[in-house]
Amino acid sequence: MLRLNLSTEPRWLDLGHGVRLFVEPLTTAIMLAARSDPTIVAAAGDADSSATNDDLARIVAKAVAHIVVKDWEGVGDENDEPLPLNPEGIDALLELWPIFEAFQTRYIAGALILDAEKNA
Repeated sequence: MLRLNLSTEPRWLDLGHGVRLFVEPLTTAIMLAARSDPTIVAAAGDADSSATNDDLARIVAKAVAHIVVKDWEGVGDENDEPLPLNPEGIDALLELWPIFEAFQTRYIAGALILDAEKNA
């Protein structure tokens, strides 16, 4: 049986290393909006593009994050001063492998992949 989580409330997502993101639930509308991001359209639609699946995963993660991340904790500058949330900061944060991987597995994949044993 497929279990639906109908909560529309944002929640804190722990990415490790003291970083937390306050994110909206990942919905079809959000994924469709992210797919309309010009960076994704350019990478996916360019026949001459050398964008790999990994490149596309990174681009999609950033596009989704720009839409769903409403706040963050544990992100600071070189002087340990908290940084304000902005698109450039989200992009820089997701360039850090452990953070990107955690966002992919705990948020994007978690919302897209049905648990084979329980939800198939």
